Amino acid sequence: MTDLDSYKQQLREFYASRTTYDHEQGTRHPLEAKILLEFVTLHSGQKILDVATGTGLVAIEAAEKVGSDGYVIGIDMTPGMLHQARLKIAAARLQNIELIEADAEHFNFSESSFDVVFCCEAIVLFPDILATLQKWYRFLKPGGFVAFTCPPETAFMASLQQRICAKVLERSLPHILEPLGTLEKCRNLLNQAGFRDIEIKIEPSGRYRALRDNRLSEIAININFKGNLLWSKLSQEQLNQLQVEYKAEIEQLATDQGIWEDTTKFFVRARK
Repeated sequence: MTDLDSYKQQLREFYASRTTYDHEQGTRHPLEAKILLEFVTLHSGQKILDVATGTGLVAIEAAEKVGSDGYVIGIDMTPGMLHQARLKIAAARLQNIELIEADAEHFNFSESSFDVVFCCEAIVLFPDILATLQKWYRFLKPGGFVAFTCPPETAFMASLQQRICAKVLERSLPHILEPLGTLEKCRNLLNQAGFRDIEIKIEPSGRYRALRDNRLSEIAININFKGNLLWSKLSQEQLNQLQVEYKAEIEQLATDQGIWEDTTKFFVRARK
C-alpha cells in the first residue's frame, strides 16, 4: 500500500526545488528529450500531448516541429517547472502550445485526441503504470504513437537501495524502477495496454557522483518506493540502522572521482 497524497506532495516539492533543471550538473535532460523526439517522426499539423512536461524540453521542440497548423499540450503538476517552460515559450514566441497545471493521473482528454503522447523521464513516477498506459492508449488516434524514457531496474543505485532495505526490514519492497526495468517488462506492459509495433532503444550512460551526502534522504525513500506505508511504521532504531548500512555501502563504492552511477535509459516507442 502507498500513501499517495504524501508521495505526490513529495514529488511536487522535489521538482519545485530544481530551478536549474535543464542545466543541472551531470544530467542529460536536454539530450534525452532530443533523442526521444527523434524516435518519433513528427509532421506539420499533428496534435501532441507531453505528459509531465516539466520545463517544456519536449513540448517546445515538438511545437516547432508540428508548426502553426499543429498543437501541443503539456501537462505537469509542478508550478515552478511550468513557470520555466512559459518563459522559454514566450522567448520562442510560440502560439501553438498550451500548458496545463494538473495531476496527469487524474486529468482526462477525449478519446483519439492526439497523434503522439510523449513522457520523458517521468513514467516510472506514476503509481499505476499499466493504468497510465491504458489511458494514454485511449487518448491516441488509431496509428498514433506513445514514446517515453525509463531507466533499467539496476540504474541510479536502485539495487543497492533495495538490498539495504531488505536487510533492515527483513522483506523486499517494490522499487520505482522495477515495473519497466527490463526490456521484457516494458514489452509486457505495453502489450497489456493494447500497443503494438514496440521498439526499445538502449542508450548506455553513467556518471561519477560526488560523495556529498552519505545518507538516504526521506524524500528519496518516499519517491523511490512510491510512498510505501511500511516506512511510516519504522522505529527510530530501524531508521538509524538503515542509514548506517547505507553509509557503509556508499563508502565502499567511493573512489577518488566519486561514486559511479549508472544512468542508462530505455527509449521506448509503440503504436496504437
